[in-house]
Amino acid sequence: MSVNITPGGTRGQQQPAGPIKKVMLWVMRASHRLGARRMDGTPVVLLTTRGARSGQDRTTPVMCFEDGESAWIVVASFGGSAQHPAWFVNMARHPDAVWIEVEGRRIHVTPRSLGGDDRTQAWGRITERASRFDGYQAKTDREIPVVRLTPAQA
Repeated sequence: MSVNITPGGTRGQQQPAGPIKKVMLWVMRASHRLGARRMDGTPVVLLTTRGARSGQDRTTPVMCFEDGESAWIVVASFGGSAQHPAWFVNMARHPDAVWIEVEGRRIHVTPRSLGGDDRTQAWGRITERASRFDGYQAKTDREIPVVRLTPAQA
């Protein structure tokens, strides 16, 4: 199983678009590279995916949760939006073209959607560490995807 695009929602948080979104992402990426690698105490990584339509690499800062010694969990919450974030769709379309930047290291990773008990257990650990995700889930009627990233096999 790789990354499954679950149904979108009918309600949720509105997200900034256009130039505002581009400026926000630029500031967040620059801040991360200058050392701001946490948000409310939770690690932030730079996630690079290949664009679903453009084929160009796209880099987005995302909150990340360590899962064992060499795996990470990311949450496609998009702040509780009705739609999935672009990076999640990109990851589903090109699961072989996903990287994360962790502590200055760029790691090629393999994404896998978590479902059933795996997702439930991961969601519990995530919301225990970052309660904001419970709030995001309350804003939307879509199930927020949870994705496990493991180092890709060479």
